[in-house]
Amino acid sequence: MDTDRQRYELETTGAERGLYEDVRRTFRAPFVNWILRTLTANDPAFARYLWGQVKPLFQTRAFGRLSVAYRDTVLSELEADGPLPTFRRTDTGLSPAEYRELRGQVATFDVVAPRLAVLFEAVDRALGGDALSPASSADGPDIEYDATAPYPTWLDRDRGAEPTMVDEVPDSLAGTADAIRTFHGLDDTLPSVYRCLAQWPGYLDPAWDALAPRFESSAFDEAVARTTDLVDRYVDSVPYRPRLTQEDLRSGGFDASTVEAAASLFRTFSSGPVETVLPALPVWAATVGEAGERSL
Repeated sequence: MDTDRQRYELETTGAERGLYEDVRRTFRAPFVNWILRTLTANDPAFARYLWGQVKPLFQTRAFGRLSVAYRDTVLSELEADGPLPTFRRTDTGLSPAEYRELRGQVATFDVVAPRLAVLFEAVDRALGGDALSPASSADGPDIEYDATAPYPTWLDRDRGAEPTMVDEVPDSLAGTADAIRTFHGLDDTLPSVYRCLAQWPGYLDPAWDALAPRFESSAFDEAVARTTDLVDRYVDSVPYRPRLTQEDLRSGGFDASTVEAAASLFRTFSSGPVETVLPALPVWAATVGEAGERSL
C-alpha cells in the first residue's frame, strides 16, 4: 500500500462515491477517515469488500452502548481528579465563527473515536488470524438483545463538522507540537486531530498546557486500559463474523501482496501512538462543551 495515495471525497464517482456516502452515514461523521481513503486509492475492490464485511459491527445497539461507554470511561477517569479544564471563546481569542468551527470539528473526532478503535482492532485481528466473535460467545444461548438490535437513530446524529487541517504547524506552536509528539510517541508527524486543532493556536496552546498533566497521569493510563478492554470485549462478542482472514481474502480473489499490505497497514494503526490518541479525543471535545452522550 502506498500510504501517500488517497482518494479524496471530491474525486470519487460511481461506486466509490456511494461507498463514501455509506461510510459517512454509518460512522455518523461528515468525512471519511484517512485509512479508508488510502485503501480506496490503492485497491478500490478491496476497500469495498472490507467495508461490506465490517459495516455490521457499527449498526447495532450494542455498538451504541460501546460508543457512549468509551466516552464516559475516559471522561470519568479524568474527572475523578477534578473537573476538566474548559475554554470559552473569550479564553481563546477566537472570533465567534472560528470558535463555532472549532467546536464542530472537535465534535467529529469525538464521534469517530470508538468507531476507529473497533475498526482497527477488528480488522487487525482478522487479518492477523486471530479470532473475532468466538463461537462460544457468538452462538451461545446468552447472546443479548443489544447484539442484534439496530443502532439508535438519534445517537450522535447531526453532530460535528468536516475537519480541515493545516499542512504545516505554525511556528508559534512548535513547542506544543513537540510536546504532543513526545507524549504520544510520534516521530515527525502529527495525527489528524492535532493538525486540525493547530488551525487555532489561541486554543491549542493553552489547552495543551492545561491538559498535559491530565494526559500524563495514572488516571489517563487507566482510561486507556479500560477503553482497550471495552473494545476487546465488544469485538469478542459481536454476532457477525467478518470474512477477513487472509484465507478468506485469497479465496475472494485478492492477491497475497494486497492482503499482506493491508495486514501491515492495520497492524500499524491498532498499536503504538493510536492507543493514546483515540482515548484523548473525547477529552478535547469536553474542553469546548462538545462531548456527546455518556449513557444509553
